[in-house]
Amino acid sequence: MTDIQRPPQAAHELSFVPKELPKLRSNYGNYVDHNNISWLRPIPLATPLDEMRKRYEVDGYLWIKHLIPREDVYDMRELYFSHISPGILAPSTSPRAGIFNPELDPLNYQGLGATPLKESESLLDSIHSHPSYRSFLAHPSLRSFIRTLTGWDKEVMLSRGLLRHNVPQSLSTGIHYDQLFLRAGDPVFVNAWIPIGDCSADGGGLMYLENSCSIGEACEEEFLQRQEADEMSQEERISAYNKHMGAGGYLSHDAQEFLDEEGKGRKWMVADYEAGDVVFHSPWMIHGATKNEDQSGRIRLATDLRFYEEGAKLDERWMKSFFYHEDGL
Repeated sequence: MTDIQRPPQAAHELSFVPKELPKLRSNYGNYVDHNNISWLRPIPLATPLDEMRKRYEVDGYLWIKHLIPREDVYDMRELYFSHISPGILAPSTSPRAGIFNPELDPLNYQGLGATPLKESESLLDSIHSHPSYRSFLAHPSLRSFIRTLTGWDKEVMLSRGLLRHNVPQSLSTGIHYDQLFLRAGDPVFVNAWIPIGDCSADGGGLMYLENSCSIGEACEEEFLQRQEADEMSQEERISAYNKHMGAGGYLSHDAQEFLDEEGKGRKWMVADYEAGDVVFHSPWMIHGATKNEDQSGRIRLATDLRFYEEGAKLDERWMKSFFYHEDGL
């Protein structure tokens, strides 16, 4: 019988065949039940724009593969670990690789999102104003895609971008939604999370709770009702650290517990991220970092950026300066 010839499958229609799910946990608590874990769905850059926009609207996120040239991302990784590296990297390894020294106590080498040692704060602060980091944030591949995805004529990026490293077995970013920290502006921004280097699913990257934008909005509405009942001042209401909030402004540090209490029927979505990937997500999407248990000792490094359309009501507190530890945000 003659074989039936079929046209080649378009790049944006290629199916994603996941490998075995990883063991997953957050800062505290037990490992998440395997039945409560699934894979984040990537989308190629060649995907039609209408399909991308629909995916973002429905799913609350868009994981774009290979948006930024890989070498540009690794140049940024090398800069970061060259800047902060004395003592943190394994002997005979390079800043570009970013491998943690296993002889060190990970709790003494934490990054943003956890509690760095006081003596390391100046180094972690100063990298945020480094010209090469600021140039990386203006990368034309990133900025042009933001405008294409949103249809904006011009985007405004909040000056207070965040560079977070997460060494194996340290603490990191708790479970949250981003509007919680940006309450002085409208929830109309697009968040871009950029892994700076490859990051395995158990290597400290972000996990997202599926179909969770409605949970984020409901949480914020509940916080608003409590604040009104307490007749809080406007300054207190926009703070992520007022008396109704959790430690560090986070909703939880236990992924399984949060799922049991707030996200029943949903799963935590994880991914093997590659340098050059970018995840765009909604202000309401629930997410947090997995605990870094990378078997090679690789340090997770990523940056968080927020983009508004020019003219939108943004959180001006995040435009005053670059990140520094005493800025109260």
